[in-house]
Amino acid sequence: MATHLVVRNIEPSVAQALEEAAARHGRSAEAEHREILRAALTRPARRSFKDVLTAMPDVGTDEDFDFRQP
Repeated sequence: MATHLVVRNIEPSVAQALEEAAARHGRSAEAEHREILRAALTRPARRSFKDVLTAMPDVGTDEDFDFRQP
């Protein structure tokens, strides 16, 4: 199902940046807008800090990282 979207009151500099990005990617401003929205809204879910920490490999004991001078 296609949905029409109208965006109003965009600053001229933002509209210009959209046009320039579209030209760099060889597509219309409308296609560039769709791609920007798709990329921003379909990112994978972020992992929690806890999940990142628990996924870290065990690389040694605390003593292995003790840098105090005797």
